Amino acid sequence: MPSPEWLTAAHTSKLMAVFNTVRPDCARFVGGCVRNTIMHHVVDDIDIATQLEPAAVLAALEAADIRVIPTGLDHGTVTAIVDGTSFEITSLRRDVSTDGRRAVVAFTEDWEEDARRRDFRLNAIYMTAEGQIWDPFNGVDDARRRQVVFIGDADQRLREDYLRILRFFRFNAWYGGGIDPGGLAACQRHRDGLEQIAQERLWKEMQKLLAAPDPLPSVSAMLDSNVLSKIIGACQHDLVGLQTLLHNERKLGLSPDPVRRLMTLFPRQERDALDLSARLKLPNKARDRLRQWTAITLPAVNKSDRSLAIPDLSRLLYWHGCVAVLDRVLTDSGYDRCVPDAALVEFCSNWQRPSFPVSGDDALAAGLSGAKIGQALKRLEHDWVKSNFQLSRSSLLPKLRD
Repeated sequence: MPSPEWLTAAHTSKLMAVFNTVRPDCARFVGGCVRNTIMHHVVDDIDIATQLEPAAVLAALEAADIRVIPTGLDHGTVTAIVDGTSFEITSLRRDVSTDGRRAVVAFTEDWEEDARRRDFRLNAIYMTAEGQIWDPFNGVDDARRRQVVFIGDADQRLREDYLRILRFFRFNAWYGGGIDPGGLAACQRHRDGLEQIAQERLWKEMQKLLAAPDPLPSVSAMLDSNVLSKIIGACQHDLVGLQTLLHNERKLGLSPDPVRRLMTLFPRQERDALDLSARLKLPNKARDRLRQWTAITLPAVNKSDRSLAIPDLSRLLYWHGCVAVLDRVLTDSGYDRCVPDAALVEFCSNWQRPSFPVSGDDALAAGLSGAKIGQALKRLEHDWVKSNFQLSRSSLLPKLRD
């Protein structure tokens, strides 16, 4: 295999030279950078495993005047910044004890001990600074065959960390070419273990899974194995909404949107009553977006033609926002198995919200005070929107005094 660009880059060579000066071949690349190189995927981060314990890693980097951040020192992980590029460096470890959520680790110099505690065989491929592969579990073959297979006993790997259930489906969404039956059966057996995992961690994995070019096979396997219901509760049983949305994204040239894809997993008839904040602890922005999507005041706009007049659409966009309207258009089109009008989607995507030309200062200048200011401004804003934003400031200001 030809040496990849990231391996021969000056900043990579500089960092590896620091470790090899301390002890030859004490540091090797591992995980995504090696796997993605073998699978001809983009490499966007570089992980390094080392026989050096954290104190020795810190000393070597500081001696070389390389900036280092102790990102996970208790578990032996630091981040080195070399010429603006980040490298995550972790000392070789073995698990002392696990409880399904976290592990107590001890440091080791044994490469195989470190490899055995990892999740999947294609994630346990190591590469030296010279580009030589060390592959203790035939992960290279898995990567080439696009197979995501647990290392050793799948049940044991899952009992160590139940989040690996979601990682199994996420890695299949991105790298799999057919789901391993043994791994799938193990995930189904241990699905109740997901109740021990913090909701924030569940969403992070689901977000990465749903961002894959085609997450449908993985989501379908999650549904069939009753894993999906453990994550989001009641869900669609046929996944037609997700399937149609994926088709429409490709047809309309839209980027993958994990939050919108998540929306399609819920039955439409239950949308108005959804309380997703109780199921997934989403970031505020995503939670607000779901709340706006479920608003009962937002009418259906799943038009497959251009029958919705532009002024009506503009008013809808003004009150509810482009994102909420687009979410409703695209998810309803998914439920209805139709392609939304491309011109409507383009109009919503490019629409710019006009600024209401009257302010609270204007209301004060007109002699209003207290609650009357908000009431008057809201009434004027409705009049302005009804005029399709045509009423001018000069024509609105006299209405304040009225």
